[in-house]
Amino acid sequence: MVVRRFAFPLFALFMLVLPALPVPDFWITQSNYIGLYALVALGLVLLTGVGGLTSFGQAAFVGIGAYTAAFLATKVGVSPWLTLFAGVGIAVVTAFLLGLVTLRMSGHYLPLATIAWGLALNYTMANMEWLGKYDGLLDIPSLHLFGHDLGTGRGLHDVIWLLALAAALAVTHLLDSRPGRAIRSLKSGSTMAEAMGISTLRYKLVAFITAAVLAAVSGWLFAHFQRTVNPTPFSISKGIEYLFIAVLGGIGNVWGAFLGSAVVRVVEDQLQVLLPQLIGTSGNFETIVFGIVLVGVLKYAPDGLWTFVGRWLPAAPRVRDWGQAAALPARDKPRRGEALLEVDRVRKEFGGLVAVNDVSFRIDAGDIVGLIGPNGAGKSTTFNLITGVLELTSGSVRFRGAPISGLPSRGIARRGISRTFQHVKMIPEMTVLENVALGGYLRTRSGTLRAMLRLDREEERQLFAEAERQLARIGMADHMHELAGNLALGPQRLMEIARALCTDPALLLLDEPAAGLRHKEKQALAGILRQLKDEGMSILLVEHDMDFVMGLTDRIVVMEFGTHLMEGTPAQVQASPAVRAAYLGTEH
Repeated sequence: MVVRRFAFPLFALFMLVLPALPVPDFWITQSNYIGLYALVALGLVLLTGVGGLTSFGQAAFVGIGAYTAAFLATKVGVSPWLTLFAGVGIAVVTAFLLGLVTLRMSGHYLPLATIAWGLALNYTMANMEWLGKYDGLLDIPSLHLFGHDLGTGRGLHDVIWLLALAAALAVTHLLDSRPGRAIRSLKSGSTMAEAMGISTLRYKLVAFITAAVLAAVSGWLFAHFQRTVNPTPFSISKGIEYLFIAVLGGIGNVWGAFLGSAVVRVVEDQLQVLLPQLIGTSGNFETIVFGIVLVGVLKYAPDGLWTFVGRWLPAAPRVRDWGQAAALPARDKPRRGEALLEVDRVRKEFGGLVAVNDVSFRIDAGDIVGLIGPNGAGKSTTFNLITGVLELTSGSVRFRGAPISGLPSRGIARRGISRTFQHVKMIPEMTVLENVALGGYLRTRSGTLRAMLRLDREEERQLFAEAERQLARIGMADHMHELAGNLALGPQRLMEIARALCTDPALLLLDEPAAGLRHKEKQALAGILRQLKDEGMSILLVEHDMDFVMGLTDRIVVMEFGTHLMEGTPAQVQASPAVRAAYLGTEH
């Protein structure tokens, strides 16, 4: 822990004093390149490693920053320092427009789209007369600071590394924040994130634009470092190399960007000298070697080389500094007995299949209502219609008297409905506490810039205090610092309930919470749900375990083949011949 605490200050100090040490100029040049590469790789760590959005086109944003600096400085006479803001601004607008189109894609379509616009932007740079076509732009002025020419070596080194280290610190702060947890939730799909009130498209854009800004800053520095630009360093092959750097170093770790950049830059330079001597002919043989290395890394060290370094820098547990934090704002709760949820003739068709056929029921505040039926009855589909995961074919849903039909999941969550999932949805790389804190997203307000500047700490303390309170509420406070992925299924389901409670819901929807649990775990869960009811919580429960449902609910709605079979108390449902026939296939 002590090593980790002082690792960053010592590393930063060493890199900033390196130019003053009696080291060869070649080392300084290599270090400059490592800093430039690391800036781009940092963006890919955020975008691809954390957000799960693969991009092959980051070199194009490097080109935007470089060409903006070169053109404005050589053709317009703008101060080199001002061209930084222009380059970043153009990169932001370009990333926003491209992101609106391409980030709605999923699967293999998104990487293909990044290749397409990367090629298009590079082709544009190479064919514009005013950008010098393939010859590019020459005689770019060097940076000056307080009248001192920084040049292209030792003087520029500290500028490059100050920006790279500041970017690393900003990304580290971002990942440990409200928007950072939202970005981390993207990798596991949109369903859970949207159910917690998070706009997944918004945070895809945040990650995409942040990565573009870091690439543009690298391009601006590159232009004044090389003092000439042409399209070659911004081609799609360079974009692939940046992604290779991030994967090699550790695509999910901020410091993996620096490790990958150092390894690639140093090894590539050595291979360019050694391989022609060994083979006896010239060529880009280092590309073959890197291809083999990448395959090996993906097979034997899928988390990158940083996993080996990280063993010497173990993560310290979060300091519990929220003991005196103020409570988060709470929503107005309905009065017991008030009409809470009204499902009126909801219908869902998938082509010619009617999955839910004009189902109606009602939930009053303070009740636990069970939604049961045999497999394929349409229970989970009904759940998804209520929570906005699926669109209604017809019918309506009202919550506290207001229509919520047609709202997205995040809009329904904002109104006070929270849910768990049939198959646990979580972020296994985050702690239990952080997963539960994700549920408090709608109750907090800090944005990306505040998080990067560390101005959100008071709100974060409030949020973690609330997350711990909800974990204590369900008896899991002792597990809050464990990684969620290390929990058994039972605690994972309880963690999901705590996350849903952290949204401060008026209605809690639980989709098969007892599935896969042992008998004692089910008893403990039933006790927790009764406690929640006593505290005024309203619950809609889908479950297959009849003993669990019958001993817990106030009323039960029975579905069969997508239709409403009957509704009544547990005793009435148990006595119903129609229910026995639905489950057993006979009335006897």
